[in-house]
Amino acid sequence: MGENKKNVLIEDLTANPAPLGLLGFGLTTVLLNIHNAGFYPINSMILAMGISYGGIAQIMACVMEYKKGNTFGTVAFGSYGLFWWSFVLLLVLPKMNLAAAPDKLSLAAYLFMWGLFTLVMFIGTLKLSRGLQVVFLALAVLFFLLALGDITGNSTITLIAGYEGIFTGFSAIYVGLAQVLNETYERDLLPT
Repeated sequence: MGENKKNVLIEDLTANPAPLGLLGFGLTTVLLNIHNAGFYPINSMILAMGISYGGIAQIMACVMEYKKGNTFGTVAFGSYGLFWWSFVLLLVLPKMNLAAAPDKLSLAAYLFMWGLFTLVMFIGTLKLSRGLQVVFLALAVLFFLLALGDITGNSTITLIAGYEGIFTGFSAIYVGLAQVLNETYERDLLPT
C-alpha cells in the first residue's frame, strides 16, 4: 500500500512584537534620561512608565517573541522588561521601608552587570539590523556611563549619560516606528 503524504504549510500570521518592545523600552528610556540630564527629578511618571510601558509591554513582547521561536527577542525583551521592574523596586522599596536604598557601589555593580549583559547582546545584533546594533551599543555605553557616574560620584558623567540615554531611547523609538511603518506600507520607508 502506498502512503498518501501531504505537505502542510503553516503560515505565521501573528504580528511582529518587536515594535511594541522597542517602543516600550525607547519611550521609557528617553523619559528616565531626561531626568539623568537634569531636567526634572525622579517622580511617579518615570515609575509608572517603568512598570507599565517599559516593564509590562516588553514582557508582553517577550512572550510573543517566544511563541515565534525568537530566542534573541525573548531574552532581550524579557530581560529589559524585568530590568524596568527591578529599577522601580530599587527606588520604591526603600521608600516603603522594606529595604535599604542601594549604596553607590552596589548600584554601580547593578548598572555594570546590565552593561556587560547588553554588550554581549550587542554581539548578537551583528547578525541583525544596523538599527538594532546602534540601540544595543548605545545602551551598553549608557549602562557603563551610569555605573561610572555612580562609582565616582561625578555628576558630569551622569549628565553626559543622560544625554547619551536620550539618544539611546530615541534610537529604539526610531527602529520600532520604522518597523511599524515598513510593515504597514509593505516596503522599506525607513531604513533599519
